[in-house]
Amino acid sequence: MPTIDVVNLSNEKVGTVNLDDRLFSAKVNKPLIHEAVVMQRASQRQGTAATKTRGLVRGGGKKPWRQKGTGRARAGSTRSPLWRGGGTIFGPTPRDYGYAFPRKKYRAALRGVLTAKLNDGAVLVIERLELGEAKTKQVAQILKKLEATGRTVIVASNIDEKLARAVRNIPSVKLLPVQGLNVYDLVCARHLLIPQEVLSRLQEVWS
Repeated sequence: MPTIDVVNLSNEKVGTVNLDDRLFSAKVNKPLIHEAVVMQRASQRQGTAATKTRGLVRGGGKKPWRQKGTGRARAGSTRSPLWRGGGTIFGPTPRDYGYAFPRKKYRAALRGVLTAKLNDGAVLVIERLELGEAKTKQVAQILKKLEATGRTVIVASNIDEKLARAVRNIPSVKLLPVQGLNVYDLVCARHLLIPQEVLSRLQEVWS
């Protein structure tokens, strides 16, 4: 069973805690993690790209010239895809890029990412994360003391309004509830901050 130091907001060690084997000693299956990231990114695509076919372009109802006798190729509409200003052949239409992904596979991928983050020393367990007031400056100072530079994910059991307001102005920090933990954000994060009280909830949801 892996253990990790618990630190306070001043980055001073205050104890140690045991971590769940199922979450932090799982198999790191890189192809599976990649597959989960691709699925998640596909689900985030807007899918709003659209073009008009010849039937959707306005106008073109009148035949440009008579069928025979002009010496030119026959034409039935000025909105033909062959014409300038005409429709588009096989262009994109609004669609949903998301697709189904087995829940067991996704959970296995997430456990693999958590294990990889622990092995890389990117997991920080803090004694508690409480703010006196919703100040971005206060969060920035805490992160500096914890040496959490770059992209950081903070996991919370319940999203505290003060913490959410203080964090939202820091582009590199993302606050996630335990249920909202996901493979893509974990892969992108350089540091993962977990309050000690959240560990049991994390193990309950994802083990």
